[in-house]
Amino acid sequence: MTKMPLDGHSQAKALLARAEEINLANAKKTAVILVNLGTPDEPSAPAIKRYLAEFLSDPRVVTLPRAVWLPILHGAILNIRPRKLVQKYKMIWGTHDGPIRNITAALALRVHEQLTREDPDRQIKVTSAMTYGNPSITSVLNQLCDQGCNDFLFIPLFPQYSSATTGAVFDQVTRALCQRTTPLHRFLDQYHQHTTYIHALTKSVEAYNRQINEGAFLLFSFHGIPESQADKGDPYEQQCQATAERVAHALALDKDQWQVSFQSRFGPAQWLKPYTSDVMAALPGQGRKNILVICPGFAVDCLETIEEIKILNRDIFMAAGGKKFSYIKALNATQDHVELIRTLINQHS
Repeated sequence: MTKMPLDGHSQAKALLARAEEINLANAKKTAVILVNLGTPDEPSAPAIKRYLAEFLSDPRVVTLPRAVWLPILHGAILNIRPRKLVQKYKMIWGTHDGPIRNITAALALRVHEQLTREDPDRQIKVTSAMTYGNPSITSVLNQLCDQGCNDFLFIPLFPQYSSATTGAVFDQVTRALCQRTTPLHRFLDQYHQHTTYIHALTKSVEAYNRQINEGAFLLFSFHGIPESQADKGDPYEQQCQATAERVAHALALDKDQWQVSFQSRFGPAQWLKPYTSDVMAALPGQGRKNILVICPGFAVDCLETIEEIKILNRDIFMAAGGKKFSYIKALNATQDHVELIRTLINQHS
């Protein structure tokens, strides 16, 4: 059959339709990836061993020379430590998954839903990935690229920058991007003094106003890093202090009503001090027997907050003569955390 030529009006409509197709194909389709540390696939010794092998092999995490560290890691540590951690992970494990992966995914979903409600026409996806373990940054990036996303914003869920956390995420992102044609991308390296972050932390402490009014002491416990890392110029310690100072100021606390400490020390090296466990043991003897503990560096609750702070450090405090111990939950997937991430996305995309 002979194809009839288009008249002028039909040609214009066809050209407009083709232009619309091209515009849609070239439109910015943004993907936001919230990156947390990671967790084993399940609370079993083999899964924990796989996770620790990846995590502790990263030179960002353990800076010893590889020839020295790797035989130690693959010798005693990976053959002993996973078995010791099984019961701890089982204690915090949910019905289907561990808290880090579960809560981070829930946070990403809630942020995505809010952004979509605010602007249904906005081409944006919000999802999550893990620095170590699953879902990996590479697998999530590849999936989003296959779905047509061409503009990426990476938000490591570490408010205070450290080379061992945010720096490790940057390395993983760089390696993932090198495997394909590099899309437009941005990387948020810290938000330790962001107004919305400070407001969210302050609000979470204010839920315990009655205890504060009774004279409770507020302890800010951050994950530690080796002193050698701080000595090389890592800004982490200063950023932790700045976060705590901003929150204490917002709460109108005097300097003798709060303190910063550092937890989760690993290995024999000296880490940032004071150690949280030492502070817990000393506070009751200083007359501070009623305390609130908040861990602002942890975006979601995990083994280090649920087991290390709520159980182990509480036991240290109570054994030393403490009377009242309250742990203030991480921001998790609360509306205040959703609002913080939403604000960061809108400011950086």
